[in-house]
Amino acid sequence: MQHVKKLVDLPSMRVSYGAGGRDGDDAAGADGMTANLDPSWLTGEPPWRDLFGSWLAEAVAARIPEPNAMVLGTVDVDGRPATRTVLCKGVSDAGIVFFTGYDSQKGRALTANPYASATFPWIALERQVHFRGPVVRVDPTETQRYWDSRPRGSQLSAYASAQSRPIDSRADLEAAAAATAERFGGAEAGDPVPVPENWGGYRIEPEIVEFWQGRANRLHNRARAVRTADGWQLERLQP
Repeated sequence: MQHVKKLVDLPSMRVSYGAGGRDGDDAAGADGMTANLDPSWLTGEPPWRDLFGSWLAEAVAARIPEPNAMVLGTVDVDGRPATRTVLCKGVSDAGIVFFTGYDSQKGRALTANPYASATFPWIALERQVHFRGPVVRVDPTETQRYWDSRPRGSQLSAYASAQSRPIDSRADLEAAAAATAERFGGAEAGDPVPVPENWGGYRIEPEIVEFWQGRANRLHNRARAVRTADGWQLERLQP
């Protein structure tokens, strides 16, 4: 009988929030703040925009790896959910933007169900931000502007890849990339690489934005903005 490796003791794994084990309002978390997140922090129009911008800037300053990484959730035509990590490449009052292949797994899911969730998991700061809302394709000019900012190697890879489709081997993938580079005059320089017809940006237009701040004894702070017909409703949620 083969040895069975001892499994990680998942039930006993937990992190204590709040510096120095203190409880209550004076227990600063990893974000360094003693103040408790409150719905009153959500100001402006839309009310999530300023606080999200501040928290994103603080994640950058804290050198969180890829602070613009977000976990994107979609649901396909059969009602099956899927998540994956993508990079947020734009933020405006209208919402948050990411780019991908329209024929990828997430692209096909968004065609079937144009609604998504996205979570920014800034665990090292004991913060998270969650977005939920309908998804629309961005204007081609916005896609072109972002495409032009990408390194040539990334452009060539996106052009060469039939995203989410099976391929026999890594060698076949590299061969496709090499053929694409040759087609456009080389990997380092050459003719401009056009935006693939089946590639572009999506914008999540938030209906719900929730901010989460870790606190001692799992008495976490949650503040949520919900878009209604009468404007934005702000509320505190129990942890």
